[in-house]
Amino acid sequence: MAGRAVLQGIGVGKVFGTGALAVRALHPTDIDVSRGQVLVIRGPSGSGKTTLLSILGLVLTPTEGEVVVGGRSARRMTADELAGLRREQVGFVFQQFNLLPSLDAQENAAVPLLLAGVSRAERTDRALHALELVGMRDKRHAHPRQLSGGQQQRVAVARALVTGAPILLCDEPTASLDGATGHAILALLRGFAKDHDRAVVIVTHDERVLSFADRVVHVVDGALRA
Repeated sequence: MAGRAVLQGIGVGKVFGTGALAVRALHPTDIDVSRGQVLVIRGPSGSGKTTLLSILGLVLTPTEGEVVVGGRSARRMTADELAGLRREQVGFVFQQFNLLPSLDAQENAAVPLLLAGVSRAERTDRALHALELVGMRDKRHAHPRQLSGGQQQRVAVARALVTGAPILLCDEPTASLDGATGHAILALLRGFAKDHDRAVVIVTHDERVLSFADRVVHVVDGALRA
């Protein structure tokens, strides 16, 4: 399994502030996730799990250690290089769907491709494919206000998948959804890990997620526990 790791945190830790105001949010941590695997990170509010996810997603720079994505260390990358690596390798799914209300489902799914400078024709083809993967192609012209919470989350998953990124990082993806809808989204995410060889990382409080996990780790007071 270690040979297939597509995302690794090697001794990553985070301190906010300096001197007397310094607060350690995450102790040095080793963590990895492989293609085809669902890794669940659990912990109480303020435990450091979202800090860890942000570091793994190249959104937050660790104070120590390094993140390795697809065999490439992000330690000495410039801001532009980090943005490019993040865009190519990582898709994000959030509790709040963060869809643009003025865009329809197809346009929302295509946003990462627009930012990457992909042509209109290719954006359309890839967005439609991503929507088909999540069962939302028939809703491609619907705007967020016309969609249920579960449908909006499916569009958000399509947006995360549209670049072909091998890593999906999900921050409380079921917290805004009812039981049946949340279960469907979790089944969808697990399907992408198993059937499409993605690495899926889910940060959650939701007990329902555990049955979909291959591995579960806990973050308590900024420290990782298996």
